[in-house]
Amino acid sequence: MLDLAIIGGGPAGLTAGLYATRGGLDNVVMYEKGMPGGQITQSSEIENYPGVTGDITGMDLMIPWPEQCQKFGLKHDMVEVKKVELLDDGTFNIHRGDGKVDQALSVVVGTGSTPKFVGFAGENEYFGRGVSTCATCDGFFYKGKDVSVIGGGDTALEEALYLAKICKKVYLVHRRDTFRASPATVERIKNTENIELILNSSPKEVYGDAMGVTGLKVTTADGERDIDAPGCFIFVGRNINNEVLLKDDGSFICDLNDQGEVIVNLSMKTSVPGLFATGDMRIEAPKQVVSAAGDGAVAGIQAIHYVDKKLNS
Repeated sequence: MLDLAIIGGGPAGLTAGLYATRGGLDNVVMYEKGMPGGQITQSSEIENYPGVTGDITGMDLMIPWPEQCQKFGLKHDMVEVKKVELLDDGTFNIHRGDGKVDQALSVVVGTGSTPKFVGFAGENEYFGRGVSTCATCDGFFYKGKDVSVIGGGDTALEEALYLAKICKKVYLVHRRDTFRASPATVERIKNTENIELILNSSPKEVYGDAMGVTGLKVTTADGERDIDAPGCFIFVGRNINNEVLLKDDGSFICDLNDQGEVIVNLSMKTSVPGLFATGDMRIEAPKQVVSAAGDGAVAGIQAIHYVDKKLNS
C-alpha cells in the first residue's frame, strides 16, 4: 500500500513528491510515462520564474527537479495511469497501463491540460517560435511590437487586454461578429485604442522564417488580409486531462465544473477525502510553472496530514 500516489510528472507532481517525502511519507510513487518536467520543457525561453535571471530554456529549468525529489525518496514509475478508483474503505486503486493495480492511501493528480488549436497552416510548425497559448508566459517577448490574438471567449479577450498593455498593437481575430465573453470585457476591448477587431474572419496561415513568425494570413468576408506581426496568440479553449478520474459509468469520482476542471479548495482538496488536484487541471489555475509548483507543495503537505490521520485513527 502506497502512502501517496502522484499522477503526473510536471512541476506540480514533482513538487508534491518533494514535500511529501521530505515531510515524512515513506512510500511515495510518481507515475509519469515519459521523462518528468511537463509542458514547460517545450518552452524555448523562461524569464518569469523567480530566482532564474539568466537565459534558460524550459528543459534546462526542469532538469534538476527529478534528482532533487528522488534524493528524499520519491520513486518514479515510468508507466501510464489509466484510472484512479475510489474504494469503499476510502483508499484508492491505481490502474496502470501495464495491467497492474497498485493501492494508495492518498492521491495527488496533476495531469494538466492541453491547449486546443485551430488547425490552420503553420500553427504547429511555429508553436514556441511565435505561436503561443500563454500571454503571461510569452507576451513580454513582444513588448513594443504588433501581435495577433485568435479567439472570442473571455480568455481570449482578457489576454488581448493584457497584451495591449505591453505590445504596440493587438489584432483580435474572431470568426463571428459577436463575442462569447462578458459584456463588460467586450466593452473594454472596444474602448482600448491599440486593439483592432478583425471580425467574421478566420486564420488561414501563420508564416515566418528561421527566426520565427513574421505574419498571419486571415480569411475575411472581403477576401484575405495579411497581418504583419511576429507574435500569434491562440485562445480557443483547453482540453482538461481528467480521464484518469473517470468511472466506468462515465461519471467522475470527484466534482468537476462545466469545463471539466477539478473543483478544489485552497488546500487542493477535492470533494473526495484523500484526493488532491493540482496545476492546470484545477479550477482557476493561473497556468504558470511557479503556481503549479505551489499547488504541489500544498498538496504534498496536505497528503502528509491526511495519511497520518488515517493511519492513526
